[in-house]
Amino acid sequence: MSLLAALPTLKATIDAHGLGARKALGQHFLLDANIVRRIASYAGDLDGRTAIEIGPGPGGLTRALLESNAARVVAIEKDERFLLVLAQLKEAAGERFIVAKDDALRHDLLHYPAPRKIVANLPYNVGTELLVHWLEDIAKDSAVYESMTLMFQKEVAERITATHGSKDYGRLSVFAQWLCKIRYDMELPPGAFSPPPKVSSAVVTLTPRKTPLFPAKKETLEKLLAKAFGQRRKMLRSALKGIIPDMESFFAESGIDPTLRAEQVDIAGFGRMAAVLELRDKIG
Repeated sequence: MSLLAALPTLKATIDAHGLGARKALGQHFLLDANIVRRIASYAGDLDGRTAIEIGPGPGGLTRALLESNAARVVAIEKDERFLLVLAQLKEAAGERFIVAKDDALRHDLLHYPAPRKIVANLPYNVGTELLVHWLEDIAKDSAVYESMTLMFQKEVAERITATHGSKDYGRLSVFAQWLCKIRYDMELPPGAFSPPPKVSSAVVTLTPRKTPLFPAKKETLEKLLAKAFGQRRKMLRSALKGIIPDMESFFAESGIDPTLRAEQVDIAGFGRMAAVLELRDKIG
């Protein structure tokens, strides 16, 4: 029997250390070993990779990652209550397990050896913010992460994977799909967690594209998306006022109907608008 297999169950570990989930930190624990192994499997082959987990808590998903053939597993945890539990995991796993006490929003993931895969049940309260931060890393260099297998609230996962024409389609949909191929892996009901959250959750895998779906500067696309979706009930010709001079020719050059709303424009359409906007900025 391996040292990892000899460890107490997660429930026994939580009970022994009095580790309750903290709502303020968006914590909900997965205790079912089969579920966490399934989540780890969605990350694909971990052989030779650095598997990075955010907010491991009592270490359910951490154990599944340590059971894999990952070259190393990095766990970033800001809640010091779990450091003793993670230290016990390190005793069993050895030097290939690295624990960093830090806030993941500030932590430099690029410090760890490539290739890197992020595999995490993200805290609900910062999940979207973390994803946007990592997407900004990918916008600078598509090779920084090989993939990201992430659990979010179901509504966030649906926003990430939404296509045009859907009420869930928005800035996050376009930005994420511009940079990554996205796969919707699985859903989990509230009862799968301890304590149960009020909403369902979902796992999504994002694999960075070698080159973005269309050429554009991140800043140009962000400005365009912020205006277009900031007033999503308005037609584009109204929503984009202030950043687009000579609106009529802009929409003609982009091949976009100015009476459409942002959610009706596909990602390629935003690409064409970004290209025209950048050309105008260059000429201007």
